[in-house]
Amino acid sequence: MLYMTRKSHSFALILLLLTLQAACAAPPAKIIFDTDIGNDCDDAMALAVIHALQSRGQCDLLAVTVTKDSTLAAPFVDAINTFYGRGDIPIGVVHNGKTPNNGKFLKLAAQKDDGKLRYPHDLLDKADAPEAVALLRRTLAAQPDHSVMMIQVGFSTNLSRLLDSKPDDASPLTGVELVKKKTTLLSIMAGAFTPELIKKHFCEYNVKIDVPTAKHLIDTWPTDIVFSGWEIGNAIRYPAASIDNDYKYVAHHPIQEAYQLYVPTPHERPCYDLTSALYAVEPDGGYFGLSPRGRVFVEDDGFTRFEPDPDGPHRYLTVTPEQVEKTKAKLVELCIQPPQK
Repeated sequence: MLYMTRKSHSFALILLLLTLQAACAAPPAKIIFDTDIGNDCDDAMALAVIHALQSRGQCDLLAVTVTKDSTLAAPFVDAINTFYGRGDIPIGVVHNGKTPNNGKFLKLAAQKDDGKLRYPHDLLDKADAPEAVALLRRTLAAQPDHSVMMIQVGFSTNLSRLLDSKPDDASPLTGVELVKKKTTLLSIMAGAFTPELIKKHFCEYNVKIDVPTAKHLIDTWPTDIVFSGWEIGNAIRYPAASIDNDYKYVAHHPIQEAYQLYVPTPHERPCYDLTSALYAVEPDGGYFGLSPRGRVFVEDDGFTRFEPDPDGPHRYLTVTPEQVEKTKAKLVELCIQPPQK
């Protein structure tokens, strides 16, 4: 009897500890992912990172919006989402946006084997997707206040237009009011912040392709912004050996194939966009450092300039050699994670 009592007490203690652990666990981060997917394979890899983190219960991908104005960008996003078992995630598209070409790997969205899509998905035509700003407003309006983190890894077209949006059926708030009420952070892959790049007057791609919207977004966004500058992703290179060996659990993998079509191995692609995704979901994971607070200004040619200001809403990521290795290992771990069954 004494043994049974002790056993029961031990079991009750285990249940109590598990209950407390569950209660203390952070709720999944609510994410909206805005991407120019198709211009580089790192957008696809960043989306894979988000899906892996969602499978681990760390985030909830509410919507994806696309700033690349090509016919196959949104279908390719849907193909990836479907591959990971989440083909119902809404996708919004830009109208009159930048870079309308389909690029090197978006054709995978239409690739067929024996008459069937290699990567099954429902969104076959950009024309069938909602306009991005309308989807953003509808998605944000449906969420609790101060609960959504935005990840932008492309041009600022969609989010800039969101800020300029007017009250509508989704919300009586203006775009700025809606963003301020519903979001907590914008994690953005943009700019360049090392002394070497500043000396070269380096203009980062995501900013210089659509300078007016980047300037408007960065000047007007009403919550904190954390920038992952060009130097961060450039320091963290995805291992070619992983692309060659770690995706063989399926006959065809959209991330591996997109990578090889963009720049084949042995090239090791910089992890630009992946870093913004990882930071948004795991800001306290020790993968990055943070600059002091300040303000980022965008010049007319797309050059980004950071000025320290203790009351400023902007910071940028930093990374040590030790963090480069730690972050690389984490990103590989997430990218190669199989879809949740």
